[in-house]
Amino acid sequence: MAEQQNHPELTVIQIPLTEENRLDSINPAPIKPDLINKSASVTDQSSRKVNKASPKIVLATLNARYFHTSFGLRYLYANLKELQEYCVIKEFIIQTRAIDIVEQILASKPDIVGFGVYIWNIVETTDVVSLLKVIAPEIKVILGGPEVSYETEQQAIVASADYVLTGPADISFYQLCKDILNETPPDRKILNSKPVALEEIALPYQYYTDEDLKNRLLYVEASRGCPFKCEFCLSSLDKTSTPFDLTLFLEQMEILYERGARNFKFIDRTFNLNITTTMQIMQFFLDRMTDDLYLHFEVVPDHLPRKLKALLAQFPEGSLQFEIGIQTFNTEVQANISRKQNNAKSKDNLIWLRDNTSAHIHADLIFGLPGETFDTFKDSFNQLYHCRPHEIQMGILKRLKGSPIIRHTEAFDLRFNPLPPFNILSTDRVSFTTMQRINRFARYWDMIGNSGRFKYSLPHILSDKPFDDFMAITEWIFNKTGQIHKISLKKLFELIAQSVEALFPEKHLLVISKIELDYDASKLKSIFSGLNLYAVEQTEKNSKNNSLQRQQRHMS
Repeated sequence: MAEQQNHPELTVIQIPLTEENRLDSINPAPIKPDLINKSASVTDQSSRKVNKASPKIVLATLNARYFHTSFGLRYLYANLKELQEYCVIKEFIIQTRAIDIVEQILASKPDIVGFGVYIWNIVETTDVVSLLKVIAPEIKVILGGPEVSYETEQQAIVASADYVLTGPADISFYQLCKDILNETPPDRKILNSKPVALEEIALPYQYYTDEDLKNRLLYVEASRGCPFKCEFCLSSLDKTSTPFDLTLFLEQMEILYERGARNFKFIDRTFNLNITTTMQIMQFFLDRMTDDLYLHFEVVPDHLPRKLKALLAQFPEGSLQFEIGIQTFNTEVQANISRKQNNAKSKDNLIWLRDNTSAHIHADLIFGLPGETFDTFKDSFNQLYHCRPHEIQMGILKRLKGSPIIRHTEAFDLRFNPLPPFNILSTDRVSFTTMQRINRFARYWDMIGNSGRFKYSLPHILSDKPFDDFMAITEWIFNKTGQIHKISLKKLFELIAQSVEALFPEKHLLVISKIELDYDASKLKSIFSGLNLYAVEQTEKNSKNNSLQRQQRHMS
């Protein structure tokens, strides 16, 4: 079995929001050659030796949350060969100020800084790169990642950078760094990474730190690519799905597991595409099941053969999460976006998973697809709701750079936000006003339907037409508060009870009894009897409370 070792000398730095938790960069000690992953045979593309005695390379990205890890940076690090000992990984979060990020990067005195750029961090990374080039213009900045791999020249961040590597840069980043350090840099800014066979890539799993294993999500992949052609997704550009060597992959998973890893998020676009491989991976983890083992997979909804179902039924509660992309049940819209999906089988499988497994089901819908209307989306939501997934993630269509969805722009009058996250604003069938209504619906649904905090009350609030019922609640709450963010949990309990009284008065008493169960489960410190559960009473009491607060301020 291949040996994977922990590398305390690999510095993976997070910059939290609190000042006392800020970590200063440290210079990593050289990594011994015998510790480099021996699983890949990467052919050296250059025999030249680096001229500088101790070049410094910083690999950086801005994650959305602290518990995320950058899988891509670890791949780049794993494939740096003799340059690896001079490289440090620094991970930040998007809430950190650009100037603080630049300070931390400059502390390593780098010659080269490589940034991973994604749709969720493009704005913040642009600020960091711009500032870095003002303070230290001599540093070579290299960009990579899906957000800069398409429509590259038109992007502001590219103007500030020295080089951009488009496509998978596992190997090309090493070669570019070597050329820069040898003072033989390429004469072009935008460089297209050539396809590389998976067996030529060194795997990154040994570069997850003990902190990663203990407190953060571990991203893993048993394959790359996707055979499906759904036009809203960048994976539609792939020709097929290519697996990593399964024996080698499971060896790496075994070593991670022995090191204490228990939280694995598979990023394979179609995990259950090859059922034989899927069965082997699932059995591997089932044989090592512990109370804290947690696995996340993205699953094709209409491809669950009997033998896979029998295996899934053996997993205990809390060990599996399935992300299942439905997107739409409308066959016309599916045809528009080149999506092949057996709707009847998908619904049957969703219901089967809910009834026969302990898996947590997270199902996706997308609003704003070409040809979709308010009513057809409502129908998809209602159908999906009755399949009883634990969560319905309501996404709004985004224009991912490079995705084929833009071919419909003129025919369906697709109008996208020019600013990140490049969400759809209107179509020929959905006005901007309607799009805003759905955005609010999605936000409230996430707070109420997906949060799991209203599991006792919500089924009694919604009828066999859940979309209409929840839209009514959405509009009542928004008209009442004008807010879709920063609503406290206690306030949310009150607003739901009040909206039910106003909209469905015949349900109010029953819903209050169920809301009390949800409230007790929430562990909030205030007592339930102190809540304002009636709309009229809420208005009067607020008025009194405001007056009392003013009096108290004068008297104190």
